[in-house]
Amino acid sequence: MQFSEKWLRTWVDPKLSTEQLGHLLTMAGLEVEQIDAVAPAFKGVVVAQVLDVVKHPDADRLTVCKVDAGTGETLNIVCGAPNVRAGLKVACALIGASLPGEANTTLDIKPVKMRGVDSFGMLCSARELGVTEESSGLLELPSDAPVGMDFRSYRQLDDRLLTLKLTPNRADCLSIRGVAREVSALATTPFNALNIEAVEPKIADSFSVGIASPQGCGRFAARVIRKVNAKAATPDWMKERLARSGQRSISALVDVTNYVMLELGQPLHVYDLAKLKGGIDVRFARKGEQLKLLNEQTVELEDDVLAITDASGVIGLAGIMGGDSTKADLETRDILLESAFFYPNAIAGRARRFNFSSDASHRFERGVDFDRNVECIERATQLIFEICGGEAGPVNEALAQLPERKPVRVRTARASKIIGIEFPDAAIADIFKRLGFAFKQASGAFEVTPPSHRFDIEIEEDLIEEIARVYGFENIPAKPPLAPALMYA
Repeated sequence: MQFSEKWLRTWVDPKLSTEQLGHLLTMAGLEVEQIDAVAPAFKGVVVAQVLDVVKHPDADRLTVCKVDAGTGETLNIVCGAPNVRAGLKVACALIGASLPGEANTTLDIKPVKMRGVDSFGMLCSARELGVTEESSGLLELPSDAPVGMDFRSYRQLDDRLLTLKLTPNRADCLSIRGVAREVSALATTPFNALNIEAVEPKIADSFSVGIASPQGCGRFAARVIRKVNAKAATPDWMKERLARSGQRSISALVDVTNYVMLELGQPLHVYDLAKLKGGIDVRFARKGEQLKLLNEQTVELEDDVLAITDASGVIGLAGIMGGDSTKADLETRDILLESAFFYPNAIAGRARRFNFSSDASHRFERGVDFDRNVECIERATQLIFEICGGEAGPVNEALAQLPERKPVRVRTARASKIIGIEFPDAAIADIFKRLGFAFKQASGAFEVTPPSHRFDIEIEEDLIEEIARVYGFENIPAKPPLAPALMYA
């Protein structure tokens, strides 16, 4: 799980440095495997606007640009990029700037004469700034980028990337919300949850969904959204957050589903409504059924593979990957947005059987919060409206049997004995409150109902582990073992 520190801090912002934050998570059982800078060090680069472009008088592939960099004077800069044009907002390295060079060197920007024309600065590509490895020209900025603003500040390039090496039982931390929830509990810092309001339907359209195999699917929610602009550009802020989480931008609709998955932990899927035939049903496949997936791989299914189907047959592998026949593309106008809960044992191992893995299967086979499916549809709908427009219908939901949250009993004396520290009831109650665990308290014991996002709380020892790690493993004193010794002559 890789994520942007700045994104995390919009949810919870403890008074800790990056290194201290990483140490806090690691000591709580969420190992921070790596901390990386978003971009290499550079200085003297600002947001600028190209005012005018003319051909270089003595070079076919060069142009002479008039540039406003917010310095109070118009700069003359020679440029060889094919995409330079009047009106373009770009990153501009001023005289005195220092850029990352080859093999840990730096490139200092000085006034130069290029084929007889003076140049006072440099218009930069993303690669020249170390932002990406590839570049096809100048790094183009949005039209509202503020001229003269420091480019590092504008793009938040002092951000850090944290990579967590999560154990399989902590699927609840495969999202920004999940990690923020942990940091809030560990650092006793307020948790700034998103305000996700239900979208008021503008149309009455809905789509029939059903669950024929309740042992594999507990909940299936869907919403029709019409008149979307699938060709709309994904905003830069979303592209940046996706990129810093290891996701490449694909299209606005796909980017929204990936963003919500990273933000809230719920995998989503978008269907082209016009390509669906009849209602959707979730059932186990029939042996021999075939499906062409979004990755263009055609697979043959066994009867233990949970499938999404319509009147035409199988149209997706539940919790793993959608099918090619119903995918939304740039020509799509009407969509069906899906958010479901699939049981981990119905998903586990199926993707590997077909020699691939997906972000969705990685989450579903470990356990996804089964109580927030509709909330995630509402969040995705909000983002689709902001980027692609559209009109939404009501959320239609098929509900089967959801996991039972059985209370788990933990004894104060037992926890104290195993951890090696005397815990009063009040201290344990405080830890459970910080974790957001619902509990009933009796003298010397607690009955805790695990929340819907925690699939790893099943026995007393699980709760004792929670007490120990939130208290802090570092705070548990090291005591040598004591044993009676008998002396024999």
